[in-house]
Amino acid sequence: MTTTVREYLDKGLRGQWYPVLASWEVQSAPVGITRLGEQIVIWRNKDGQVQALEDRCPHRGARLSMGWNLGDRIACWYHGVEVAGSGEVKDVPAVARCPLVGQQCVRSYAVQEAHGAIFLWFGVTDEAPTELVFPQELADTDSYSNFLCTAAWNCNYQYALENVMDPMHGTYLHSSSHSMAEGDRKADMQLLPTETGFIFEKKGQSGVNFDWVEFGASGAYWMRLSIPYKKRFGPGGHFWIVGMVVPEDNDNCRVFFWRIRKVKDWQRDLWRFMYRNRLEKLHWEVLEQDRVVLESLAPNARDHEYLYQHDVGMSRLRRVMQKEATQQLAKREAQKGAA
Repeated sequence: MTTTVREYLDKGLRGQWYPVLASWEVQSAPVGITRLGEQIVIWRNKDGQVQALEDRCPHRGARLSMGWNLGDRIACWYHGVEVAGSGEVKDVPAVARCPLVGQQCVRSYAVQEAHGAIFLWFGVTDEAPTELVFPQELADTDSYSNFLCTAAWNCNYQYALENVMDPMHGTYLHSSSHSMAEGDRKADMQLLPTETGFIFEKKGQSGVNFDWVEFGASGAYWMRLSIPYKKRFGPGGHFWIVGMVVPEDNDNCRVFFWRIRKVKDWQRDLWRFMYRNRLEKLHWEVLEQDRVVLESLAPNARDHEYLYQHDVGMSRLRRVMQKEATQQLAKREAQKGAA
């Protein structure tokens, strides 16, 4: 059965890194997750490094996430089969000289842990992972301080991406918020290319509200925006947000938003104190507004849209993703033909 571009996109583009969990969510016990329709087990080895495998015991298919962390390997709860982070079966304690031992039976995932999140590589075929380059506001930890928030949303991941690529919704949906109550409720929009993607912005309104958003592709898909903050919310200046979205399956996704300020020394301490004690709750309220709207969209909403000029950024994003999906499908078909 031939996979269509839309079906492929709905499950999730590949050939990139995705954040899959916050670092604090993985401790000693194995954790089972679904990402891009794949069931995965994640745990930390004896050195604290994150390991990720297909969540399937090669013996009978039991979930390895229900098993035990043995440090450098995970043991299946069903029959005790032990599998290393590389996917190699290390021991079958119930059988002497079992032929399973030494076999590479389970898919393993390349892992990076950065900025409070765990990233996995999802390849198109079996290609090596590309370099993951973060936006400056995340990469420069000396100049910037951040908090990561993550939440599960019951909608396709494309809706979550498109929501961010829509600066105009902030003036309406978030009009009662502490940070987006200002700004003109009408705007002309423009799209500007960048080295890694493009910027979509309101003309002549920079520094007023949620005025612009940048889409970038640098080993992962990310969105970046800034909102001007008054000094009563801590040190003045821009409040930055870097967002990423990972699909779970066709109808569910996980969003990751880093809330960032450019602060040093005592201002960093003040910002972090104010965030935890005052701002975090307000930011969650804004995020909840997005979630409620996206989860309650009409069935097959994209099939019944009437788009206008404010949707140019979203339309460009869709074209970028459709082009990438077409190329990835062709690459998969080429590999099948060569097999």
